[in-house]
Amino acid sequence: MIEDRPVEASLDQSRDAVALQALLDTTEMTISKADREVLRRLAGEVADLAARPIEDKKRELWCRHNALEPTCPLIFCDPEYGWNEIITADQIACQGTLARQWEMHLRKERFWGMEMGDDYTIEPYFEIPYVHADSDWGLRETRIGGEDGGAFRWESPVTSEADLENLHLPEIRVDYCATHRLVELADKIFWDLLTVRIKTLWWWSLGMTRTLVELRGLQQIMFDMIDNPDLVHRLMTILRDGTLSMLDFLEEGGLLSRNDDGTYVGSGGLGWSEELPQPDFDGKVRCCDMWGFSESQETVGISPEMFAEFVFPYQLPILERFGLNCYGCCEPLDKRWHVVEQIPNLRRVSVSYWASWTEMAEMLGDGYILSLKPSPTDLAMDTFDEQLIRTKLREALQITRECRVEVIMKDNHTIRNDPTRVVRWVQIAREEAENL
Repeated sequence: MIEDRPVEASLDQSRDAVALQALLDTTEMTISKADREVLRRLAGEVADLAARPIEDKKRELWCRHNALEPTCPLIFCDPEYGWNEIITADQIACQGTLARQWEMHLRKERFWGMEMGDDYTIEPYFEIPYVHADSDWGLRETRIGGEDGGAFRWESPVTSEADLENLHLPEIRVDYCATHRLVELADKIFWDLLTVRIKTLWWWSLGMTRTLVELRGLQQIMFDMIDNPDLVHRLMTILRDGTLSMLDFLEEGGLLSRNDDGTYVGSGGLGWSEELPQPDFDGKVRCCDMWGFSESQETVGISPEMFAEFVFPYQLPILERFGLNCYGCCEPLDKRWHVVEQIPNLRRVSVSYWASWTEMAEMLGDGYILSLKPSPTDLAMDTFDEQLIRTKLREALQITRECRVEVIMKDNHTIRNDPTRVVRWVQIAREEAENL
């Protein structure tokens, strides 16, 4: 009898690696014979999918797209929290906790390759993140609520300037022994099917403003920008310096991994590129060999002038280190573009549902990737309205037809337990893209 418990399906591999550390502290690093058989069967299916000629064609298409060559709009769908409604707990056959996590990953790859129908590329690898633990910034918010995945609020720890003295740069502690034990275990299972390699996505965003509002509070930050601007600048200086220090540590330790492959970069799109790594790359990955990403969704309520004063100057020194850059997520950038466009090597720009698609299309033209984000609400309604979805996509693609467009479905919190919704959305998006 398989225990009916969900398996986390997250884009945040850094968080997953920390959770893995906690798991390894309480669980033997073993996988039973029965679980191995399940994993090998799924890995064999993934390997077969990765070997298909269509995967080479998709990789080439992403490379051309990321180089700003004209292509048909690319389609990518990552249902995020909807994955647990596509691959439900009762489908997970493995019994062990670690094996169930690995099985979830393989089943996602299988669904992407066999059913989704988008431009996601299946690769012949099984990736193990470094097992590690992150320290905080010296202070941490107190979360209230949030049980069973519900909403929560928090009490921020920085209540006065005196509290800033208790902040410090965060540290990453890597458990190399546990990491290599995991690699050895995975290699014993997948050795003839998938190449096992260490790859860690240490961050999703380098934007820092989420940490800012967790430390100080969103409403309070908005007051501070008027009443106590020096406090905001001091906080952002600490966050900038800590982030730069983290990048130094990861670079010097050889802990970074290339993301110019099928890695999800920015807030949507795959990283395939022939422009990375740099010509002098010697095998040790540096930031300049990678895609960088930043955003500031939490400050959507402030003016462009305040964004330019309190946020952007602290993000810029971080983004200057990367070979190619992505910017933005759900926040509309049409009013901030004159600031954001100063980012060096900026290539991928998020155009959210709340932005003016017309204005963004005019500003981006064919000089940037326009990463279009249709509303995930259309997949969460009581009724899946195909005509409404088609109409919205057709309008968006017509407006952006002179741009270098990718259409990204993400931020799904539910698909109403109906996996056919993501498949059908991709089909509609593909039809509209090809009929431009």
